Amino acid sequence: MISIIKKNKRLHRISAIILWLILWELLAGIIDQSLIVVSPTTVIYNLFLLMQGAEFWLAVSNSFVKISTGLILAIGVGVFLAVTSSIVELMRIMLEPAISVIKSIPVVSFIILVLIWTGTDYLSTVISFLIVLPIIYTNVLEGILNVDKKLLEMADVFNIPFKKKAFGIYIPNVMPYFIAASKISLGLCWKSGVAAEVIGLPNGTIGEELYAGKIFLSTEDVLTWTLVIVLISVVFEKVFLKVVNRIEKHILSIGDK
Repeated sequence: MISIIKKNKRLHRISAIILWLILWELLAGIIDQSLIVVSPTTVIYNLFLLMQGAEFWLAVSNSFVKISTGLILAIGVGVFLAVTSSIVELMRIMLEPAISVIKSIPVVSFIILVLIWTGTDYLSTVISFLIVLPIIYTNVLEGILNVDKKLLEMADVFNIPFKKKAFGIYIPNVMPYFIAASKISLGLCWKSGVAAEVIGLPNGTIGEELYAGKIFLSTEDVLTWTLVIVLISVVFEKVFLKVVNRIEKHILSIGDK
């Protein structure tokens, strides 16, 4: 029964995608101006052409490494700061205005400041890091602070070891918060990272290719590279969340022992 429901959901999703592609194709045919709207068949064909060149793979790999590095660093630092802040209240108080400022400052301001401070080499990494950090920190801290106090009191009464409390109470309760934060962060890190590349123009990146498409008024190239970003983001999100789910199951199995 569950497998039938999953198949129906997939069928509905595929049908929705096909419907939007048909509408896109019809719109491109009606307007008939490649500068304004390019058909999806043209975009897909252009993608296959680009994939045959080494420059395409260089741009994709460079952007992927830089943006994913920023994401991973933000997750590591965010979780560490959240755990520390949950233990040391003074640190939580000290970090609160800094996190609020990071969340409030526009991405463009960060990009300009980072360009002044570090140049273009690590621009997308730093921007991805700054955008993701407050999301991970806030959600994980919220998850830790919302752990059921009665469970903790019961664990203390029965002298349950810290390892058991960590794997049996804290982590299982925090994981939903972490997964929710990750889902938001995965999309934002790519949006902000590529936006930083478009402004900073580091060599051999997706952002540089997007900017070139804009300079030469090539709507075809702009839409093709946009499709590349969407595909990478979707695949990366699915792989990342699968890894997180496996880690969660492993943690739960440790907590049950």
